[in-house]
Amino acid sequence: MLNVYYTDTANQLTEVDDIQKGCWINLIAPTNEEINWVVEKIGIDPDFLRDALDEEERSRVEKEGNTVSVIVDLPILDSDENGVQYDTFPLAMISTDSHFITVCLRENPILELFAKRKVKNFFTYKKTRFVFQLLQMIATYYLRYLRQINRKTEQIEYELRQTLKNDDLFELLRLEKSLVYFATSLKSNDAVLEKLLKVSYLKMYEEDKDLLEDVIIENKQAIEMSLIYRNILKSLMDAFSSVISNNLNVEMRFLTSITIILALPTMVASFYGMNIPLPFQKYPHAFFVSLCVAFTISGLVAFIFWKKRFFRK
Repeated sequence: MLNVYYTDTANQLTEVDDIQKGCWINLIAPTNEEINWVVEKIGIDPDFLRDALDEEERSRVEKEGNTVSVIVDLPILDSDENGVQYDTFPLAMISTDSHFITVCLRENPILELFAKRKVKNFFTYKKTRFVFQLLQMIATYYLRYLRQINRKTEQIEYELRQTLKNDDLFELLRLEKSLVYFATSLKSNDAVLEKLLKVSYLKMYEEDKDLLEDVIIENKQAIEMSLIYRNILKSLMDAFSSVISNNLNVEMRFLTSITIILALPTMVASFYGMNIPLPFQKYPHAFFVSLCVAFTISGLVAFIFWKKRFFRK
């Protein structure tokens, strides 16, 4: 998908049909025809456009001539039959002398906010400001998704306290996996932000530098939050693993105790079922005596087990 946006003389964002100076070219999972069309129009190296189409592309910033490419990972929210999954995808922001290009594998709410004119002080011709506004929005969405993960963790913890379900444990595993992705991507983004601040790849005014410093602070905050939530989730998984193991031990102890108690009458009956002379075999109430002996022994053992808390969970 290819869309071209332009801020006109009245500072109003409009979608246009052709590429012009000062426009924003937004490529979402572009086809080869769309990439070739952009390359032909503005004369950019096609590798700049194709780099972000690799899901495993690392975050980095590079400059070739007057073209600056900034690649960072942005957060994505997925939903399927197994539940919610948070993931990250690379986003390329390419600034040339006259154009600004974004390339991403998937549609995402961050670029949609800019396309739908919901970001204040956004102009397509202010390319450096546009880069930093995108980076700030990415850091904001990381923080938003991290809070969602924390709320989901608390909800699952409450449900697991009521009853242990495999689905809830699998959901915790998915959230832990998401936090690993987030922490890794945020650290890579942090390296890119620090490099942008130290190396003059983009022409910055004082207000642009202040905005970049705010973005770095938000990104570091997201890193700290992801590490904290990851440790909490790991501790929670370990705790419930111990609970499951303890519950299994309790159940096994209970079943073993019941088995021993039920085996005692069988043992008494086996002794008195032998074809040899036995005590009281001529006694008319020998059957009831053997029953009393069996149940007395079983009751005594059951009482001992109860005193030792073998039947308590």
